[in-house]
Amino acid sequence: MTQRVRIRWNPRAAESRTRAGAARGVRLAVEHLLQVSRARVPIEEGTLERSGTATVDEQELTGAVAYDTPYAVRQHEEMNYRHDAGRGPKYLEQPLNEEAAAMQQIIAAQVRRALR
Repeated sequence: MTQRVRIRWNPRAAESRTRAGAARGVRLAVEHLLQVSRARVPIEEGTLERSGTATVDEQELTGAVAYDTPYAVRQHEEMNYRHDAGRGPKYLEQPLNEEAAAMQQIIAAQVRRALR
């Protein structure tokens, strides 16, 4: 016995869902990076740590983490400053490199979820 199954492919719906999942994944990935980097930000009064933000451009499917104080870049780049244990320079660059695979997995999981 042969049974026929009819499948209708809707590429626009698939693309829309993929894009929505990717946007959600990018949002979660940059929020993850923000959380990890906040744990490494040099801290004295907490101003630098509180200035961290995560943003997403859903049209371009890009995300960014930024710290917005006059001294954020200097604290990030100056390797000779003294800091508390576990905190110090490259507080954004190092977590980005270390968490890249986890961030990719977060995005991929959201795309898969959107396509279910």
